[in-house]
Amino acid sequence: MFNRKSIRLLAGLIALVVVLGGCTLTASQFQLLLAPTPQPQANAPEATPDVSIATPRSETPAPVAQREVIAQNELDDEQLFDIAEALTIQVYEKVSPSVVHVTSRVIAMDFFGGAYPSEGTGSGFVIDKQGHIVTNYHVIERAQTVEVTLLDQTVAEAEIVGVDPLNDLAVLRVDVEEDKLHPVDMSFEGDLKVGQRAIAIGNPFGLDWTLTAGVISSLGRPLQISSERIIYDVVQTDAAINPGNSGGPLLNSRGQLIGVNTAIRSGAENIGFAIPMSTVRRVVPELIAEGRYRHPWLGALGYTLNAELAERLDLPVSEGVLIARIYQGSPAAQGGLRGATREVIIGNKRLYAGGDILVSIDGVPISGNDALYQFLETRTRVGQEVELQFYRNGELQTSRVVLTESPN
Repeated sequence: MFNRKSIRLLAGLIALVVVLGGCTLTASQFQLLLAPTPQPQANAPEATPDVSIATPRSETPAPVAQREVIAQNELDDEQLFDIAEALTIQVYEKVSPSVVHVTSRVIAMDFFGGAYPSEGTGSGFVIDKQGHIVTNYHVIERAQTVEVTLLDQTVAEAEIVGVDPLNDLAVLRVDVEEDKLHPVDMSFEGDLKVGQRAIAIGNPFGLDWTLTAGVISSLGRPLQISSERIIYDVVQTDAAINPGNSGGPLLNSRGQLIGVNTAIRSGAENIGFAIPMSTVRRVVPELIAEGRYRHPWLGALGYTLNAELAERLDLPVSEGVLIARIYQGSPAAQGGLRGATREVIIGNKRLYAGGDILVSIDGVPISGNDALYQFLETRTRVGQEVELQFYRNGELQTSRVVLTESPN
């Protein structure tokens, strides 16, 4: 029979599990939590305990709500550690069957014009029972053939269904038995928070199905992946991401997908980046349906305004986009916007002035070119009608346009 203290401890453990994410523990894991000195289980994977916790307890204190439950039920640090470890192990056991090893093969040319095969590897994850797999575009870029290896070591040739280089996403498809496919949980719809648990599973340096863990370090970063390619609103994490992790899932403590691991900061440690779920949800369905993602386009080029430029040109506002050029037949042209009418020299620069000044889209202020491109990429779609506000000859005007697909 349980005494009062045992009953209080048991109730506290149940409450803490609910607070930590609503995960369901197995009977063996629950017994492990109750044991005063946890013992290794004979049927548990040998490597799992070694990688389940990536940060020391002192670096990841329990949130306030969890600490209150601990205080009320007299749980000590060792018991809390055992619970956190059990939940991380459960995430690995739940999600690792969804993760795949992606191998791409490219025929390259040597200095003398001879052809030789080149091979690259990365990660990916299953998203449905039709065999669709999400990975990074750079993992399969220029590949002649792509192979996917599942957790049970099934190897299958993959078809490239669609790619979006600008967002570094690609969708593959494999034709294997349905019972071999274990889609990742993509149901997360909440807001991420800095400090929240972040778990990565992938194949760094060919070390297949490796788990690393950390926290979300920052949110909303723009990631410049080339001179013309920026991924907006990326998730920054200190969970270890290395070559081979690209295309793998970034997960929360419930095993839900919160991002696609894509890059690390060169020369830095523990600074990795993941494509956010908002981008995955926007892009992946179009890649499956159309084979490409259609990027919205306004068809206007201009200069980012600042206070000095506005003063030199005697403009009514100091933030916005001073339009220099309107592409013929573009949405901006259809909406009646106008480009530059004259050339001016400011310092040692030649500028084109006299055009409209775009200041907002659908009521959202546009402070400059970066804000314009980010708004179009993250908050609009091809075929969407938007309202533009702009200044012309000192007067605020409006126009409605329908965005079309970028010609690039």
